[in-house]
Amino acid sequence: MFSFFKRFKKPADTDTPVESQADEAADTVVEAPELPHAPTEPLRHATTPVTPAQPVEPEPSAPAAPVEQASAQPATQASEPKAYWQGRTPSQWKREPLAEELDEIIPPPAPDSSAKKSWISRLKHGLSKTSSSLTGIFVGAKIDEDLYEELETALLMSDAGVDATEFLLEALREKVRAERLTDAMQVKIALRSLLVDLLKPLEKSLMLGRAQPLVMMITGVNGAGKTTSIGKLAKHLQRFEQSVLLAAGDTFRAAAREQLTVWGERNNVTVMSQESGDAAAVIFDAVGAARARKIDVMMADTAGRLPTQLHLMEELRKVRRVIAKAMPDAPHEVLLVIDANTGQNALAQVKAFDDALGLTGLIVTKLDGTAKGGILAAIARQRPIPVYFIGVGEKVEDLQPFSADEFADALLG
Repeated sequence: MFSFFKRFKKPADTDTPVESQADEAADTVVEAPELPHAPTEPLRHATTPVTPAQPVEPEPSAPAAPVEQASAQPATQASEPKAYWQGRTPSQWKREPLAEELDEIIPPPAPDSSAKKSWISRLKHGLSKTSSSLTGIFVGAKIDEDLYEELETALLMSDAGVDATEFLLEALREKVRAERLTDAMQVKIALRSLLVDLLKPLEKSLMLGRAQPLVMMITGVNGAGKTTSIGKLAKHLQRFEQSVLLAAGDTFRAAAREQLTVWGERNNVTVMSQESGDAAAVIFDAVGAARARKIDVMMADTAGRLPTQLHLMEELRKVRRVIAKAMPDAPHEVLLVIDANTGQNALAQVKAFDDALGLTGLIVTKLDGTAKGGILAAIARQRPIPVYFIGVGEKVEDLQPFSADEFADALLG
C-alpha cells in the first residue's frame, strides 16, 4: 500500500455508559502515568545538532562548562486525526514532519512498484470497454460539433448520466475556447483534466484512531459484494497494525454468517455471530466485546436491503440506533457497498441509503466485469459521498483506495 495511518489518543468520552466505567477504571490502574522522579529517555526531537568543527584542546586551567539539564516536557496531546496518504509519490512521503508529530508518525510501507503496476493494469482492463469508446473518438478527429455529439453519446453510454455529461461537455467547450485548442488529442487531455477535477471530491481516505473501537456499519443491497468487501477491508486494515472484530449482522440471508466466518478464519479475525436472533442484538454484543478487548476496528455486516422496501430500511435505522446505545458516538462510519455494474440504479441506492442512514463513504465493487465506470461521475454530481475503496476482482489485494487520477487514466489513458 501507498499510504499510512496516523495514530492518536482517543479523547475521553463525556457520556460513558456505566458498564464501561469499570473497564476504564481498570485501564487507569494498569496504565499508570510515569512518576516525576523516574529516569527519562532523552527526547529524540530535543537533540541539538552538532556543527562539524576542528577539535580544539581545552586549556588545563579552564573549567568545564556546566551541562544544562533538559527539563522534562509534559506529554503533548494528540492532534486531530489525519487520513493516511493516498495516491502520492514517494517524494511526497519524505516531507519533514512537524516537531509535535515526531512520536506519532508511522512511516508508509515501502512502495511495491510491481504490485502498483499490476493494480493499474487490472483497473484499465476492467474499464477497457468504456476507455476504447472514449479514446477512439479523438483519433484523427476535427474539433467541431460532431466531436462533441460523439462525446455526449459515449459519456451517456458509460453511465455518467445526463447531469454529469452536460457539465463535462460545457466545461470542455469553454476550456477549448479559452485555451484555443486546435488538436483533438489536446481536447482529450483537457477532458481528462476536467474528469479528475470532478472526481477529486470523492477521493478521501478512511481515518482511523478516532475512537476505540472505531465502529463501522456496512450496508448494501443483496449481491453487491458486501460480505466479501468486509473480508478484504479487514485484511487491508491489518496491514496497518489494526486489530479487527467482525459482527455477523446479516441474519436473514442463507449462509451469510458462514461466509463471514470463512473470511474471519482467513484473516485470523474473530467473528461474533448467533445461529438465530436479532441483527441489532448481535451487533450490540459485538460493540461491547470490542470495547472490552480494546479492539481498534469493529465492522458490522448487515442484511441486504432494497431501498424501495421501506419497512426493511426501517430495520437498518433500528440497527443504527442500537449501535448508538452501545457506544454513544457510534457508528463512526456508515459505508455503502455498490455494484458498479448496476449503472444508474447505483445512484438511486446511494440517495436512498444516504437519506435513511447518513452515509459517510462508499465502496464500489466489480469494476472488473461489464462495469462502465461513468457512475462515479454521476455520483460526484448528484451525491458527492467519498469513495474510500474500489474493487476490481475477488482477491484480497483487488480492493484498493480510490484515486481520481488513476481512475481518469484508466478511462482516458
